[in-house]
Amino acid sequence: MAIDFEASCLPRHGRSFPIEVGIAGGGIARSWIIRPHAAWTGWDWTAEAEALHGLSRARIEAEGEPADVVLAQLAAAVAGCRVVADSVIDQYWLQTLADTQAVVAPFAIDHVSLLLDEWGADEPRIAAAMAHADALHSARHRAVADALWLSGLIEALSGAARPRQAGPVIARVA
Repeated sequence: MAIDFEASCLPRHGRSFPIEVGIAGGGIARSWIIRPHAAWTGWDWTAEAEALHGLSRARIEAEGEPADVVLAQLAAAVAGCRVVADSVIDQYWLQTLADTQAVVAPFAIDHVSLLLDEWGADEPRIAAAMAHADALHSARHRAVADALWLSGLIEALSGAARPRQAGPVIARVA
């Protein structure tokens, strides 16, 4: 299962918090907008991050789900799955989400490089997998879009890539 977080800023710009999380794999795709938790009051927000993901602070405050709800639903959605991200910082944002409940992150996130090593993927195979993922999911920088892209990459690398007749089913938590 691929996972991706969007955040208020990159940590190099200050204290960042997760604002959206998306998962994709096994025929499912889902995302949650995360309402800022009270513990994140005063943490940083950058115009650069907002421009990249297109989510305003007002929108996440209005449409976001509480952190505890997102954490519980996310954990249930990935239960029993290996969870993979293309950034090591996603584990930090998962733990930041879990910290709002004073718990340890309910699962670990592996970096995609582990899969590349396990599967012995060489440069041509990785390039072909990236082209496959790009062809399926060209939109980026929203959590579910990035998770779908990574899921397409993983599919291609694992040899499970199949032509798709229709786009993926995307369910959104209201």
